[in-house]
Amino acid sequence: MRASCTLSLILDLFDAPRHPSWSVEIVNAKDDNNSLRPDQQRVEGTGGKDGQQAGQTTAEPFRPFHEKTIVFSGIQPTGVPHLGNYLGALRQWKLLHDNSAHPSLKGKKKPMQYFSVVDLHALTSEAPGPDRLRLRKESYAALLAIGLKNTRQTTLFFQSDVRYHTELMWILSTIASTGYLSRMTQWKSKLNLPDDANLDSDEATAKLKLGLFSYPVLQAADILLYEASLVPVGEDQLQHIEFARTLARGFNSHVKNSPDGSNVFRIPSAALSPAKRIMSLKRPTQKMSKSDSDPKSRILITDSYEDIHAKIRAAVTDSEPGISYDLEKRPGVSNLIEILRHVTTIAETPDTIAKDLQYMTMRGLKEMVADNIAECLSGIRENFLELMEPGNRTFYDEVSIGAGKAEQKARVTMRRVRESLGLNTFGTRLDTPKIDEVEDVGADGDANVNANDFNVGPIHPESDTDGPQTTEKAILEALQGIGQSYGGSYRVSAGGKDPSRKS
Repeated sequence: MRASCTLSLILDLFDAPRHPSWSVEIVNAKDDNNSLRPDQQRVEGTGGKDGQQAGQTTAEPFRPFHEKTIVFSGIQPTGVPHLGNYLGALRQWKLLHDNSAHPSLKGKKKPMQYFSVVDLHALTSEAPGPDRLRLRKESYAALLAIGLKNTRQTTLFFQSDVRYHTELMWILSTIASTGYLSRMTQWKSKLNLPDDANLDSDEATAKLKLGLFSYPVLQAADILLYEASLVPVGEDQLQHIEFARTLARGFNSHVKNSPDGSNVFRIPSAALSPAKRIMSLKRPTQKMSKSDSDPKSRILITDSYEDIHAKIRAAVTDSEPGISYDLEKRPGVSNLIEILRHVTTIAETPDTIAKDLQYMTMRGLKEMVADNIAECLSGIRENFLELMEPGNRTFYDEVSIGAGKAEQKARVTMRRVRESLGLNTFGTRLDTPKIDEVEDVGADGDANVNANDFNVGPIHPESDTDGPQTTEKAILEALQGIGQSYGGSYRVSAGGKDPSRKS
């Protein structure tokens, strides 16, 4: 059996209150530690003839985490996440985020976590530009809406805002084995090919694009850039994490003769999410998915109280009397019990919960499940709608801060990577003057350009106060400053092409 640990900051790393319902399986980790889960919410409703309610467990006092822990996890920009996304990953992100800044960690080295909207990965799927832009914004706003934000310990960013992801991907691709990549199952499943398909297959060569084939290399770059020691993933991603570990070990071995002789990359570990897959409300033998054409098959984390109740009432169950847990014979009822268990963080097994509720009507069960889902997602909808308002600056500020923080960390890693490969930068580029050293040698021969000439504030494209005229003015001011600093080579005007441009 693989080494096992539980969640607090989930790894061979965290030390926190125990609870079996938050157990997380750590793959390739050394230590077994205790667990943390949110305080259990009381479930209302009649559980049996005696009206017994589900019990409530009190969490133990908080205990500090281990000192050196970096978590990386990413989510595809598919728009507003559904309940399965939230229970399987995002709620754990929030738990990591909240507890990493716990007062008892004051004075210690804080755990760090990097959460990314991996929008470069999404380019392997076709989508019109405007749709992709909307989905990216919805995904990031949803993360903010559940309570994530950029702090000293947490970085929340768009993958495409950090250029080092693609640079490291290319470097890693020079040592990545095509044989290993050809055995990956994801590109086969995306193309609806059998698991035993290979690159010799005519169907594979006709459909397969390089981006989809090399997807795991970019994923490895995502992880290794931030020195992640833990990567929370679903079971279907374990193969990719092992590939990232293989690349890290291979690169470290490849550059072992570097001047300092030290390893460049930390070897990451995978942590399996404690929440099982949440199934479709309409097809309970299939996973809940955004790709399902029926919107009633899933609950979005921004659904209203009324929407949640309507979808749960319409959920497929059966006509058998009473409540019982049987995945094969009663998949719909079993799915509702699983959902109830996870949204309330009940410690009991699904079988135990079903026995407690065995005399409840199906209508009563659905009402109970809907009420507890609404309680679990309380406040997210309001936060999301506010963040999506065109004039809301919090969204743009968080994006800017997150990009800056992520780039700073990635830059340090890439400096080590470059040096280990002999790609050190020899000197400052002579054709790029520093702002504080540039003199104005334009037509007037006037004074030096002040660095403040470049301090044009961030432009929020959807802001009510930054309309087209304001945006145009800000851009013109910035260009005018740049034109002056480079000797007046260009004079920017609002009228389009400038006939006075020097050749």
